[in-house]
Amino acid sequence: MFEYEGMQTAAALRSPDERGDRGRGDLEHIGRNGAARDGAGVRAGAGAGAAGVRASDHVSAARAALDRITSLRSRVADMEATRVDTEGLPTADALAPLLPGGAIRAGGTYSVPESVLLAQTMLQAASAAGAWCAVVGVPSFGVEAAAAAGIDLDRLVLVPDPGDQWLAVTAALADVAQIVLTRPLGRVVPGDVARLSARLRQRGAALVALGSWPGADVTLRVTESHWSGIGQGHGYLTERRVTVTASGRAGAVRPTSTELLLPAADGSVRAAAPVAASAGARVLRPVAVAS
Repeated sequence: MFEYEGMQTAAALRSPDERGDRGRGDLEHIGRNGAARDGAGVRAGAGAGAAGVRASDHVSAARAALDRITSLRSRVADMEATRVDTEGLPTADALAPLLPGGAIRAGGTYSVPESVLLAQTMLQAASAAGAWCAVVGVPSFGVEAAAAAGIDLDRLVLVPDPGDQWLAVTAALADVAQIVLTRPLGRVVPGDVARLSARLRQRGAALVALGSWPGADVTLRVTESHWSGIGQGHGYLTERRVTVTASGRAGAVRPTSTELLLPAADGSVRAAAPVAASAGARVLRPVAVAS
């Protein structure tokens, strides 16, 4: 990692004084013996000057090496500070039973193949807690609906149409946003997935793909859906009751299902209450059979 020359210069920091002390001793010895002459003094002075130049070069090289080491340490410290492999980002209470640990894992990847509203719900709690969020390639993502859901618009970055650069834009936004919601607009090759996953882990961000994503940690899929509110040819849609099933990567997590109101009558997303038997429904009871 460090240059051999640079490591040698550490010892050279002490050499000028030692050489000076030895030089003074030699001159005193020569003076005592009467062997010093003017010409010899000139040569000794020239030699001391050359030694001083060499010492100055060594000191400059040592300082440069120290600057490189300090810079490297600073870069390593910055990289270590951005690694948040074990931390989790909060998510909506309705989705907590579907996610391992009840939270969105920093560095994780999540796939929501069909529902924009379900994907938007994954951003809600993290945004309300102060996290930056980004949405790439989802022009149908409604700003008013996001604000009504509790997403902080001041911390939301929208790139509705990234074109064929959607993957590069997604990777760039992972540097500044804790959750990036993106719609894959083409085939995703394993190499791109690996590089983006490494970037997410380093930055402590999470990816939510509106569509299929190779090797996603968790896939959330709407498996059943029922709307209510419409009567016999009249009325308005009021709420949608769905069953959402979560499955893990390569069967690592056993599929888990829960029922949600997506959305409820007031526009929120929450867990659905168990269906109770209607009060007017007929109840069949067993009767005794005459012998």
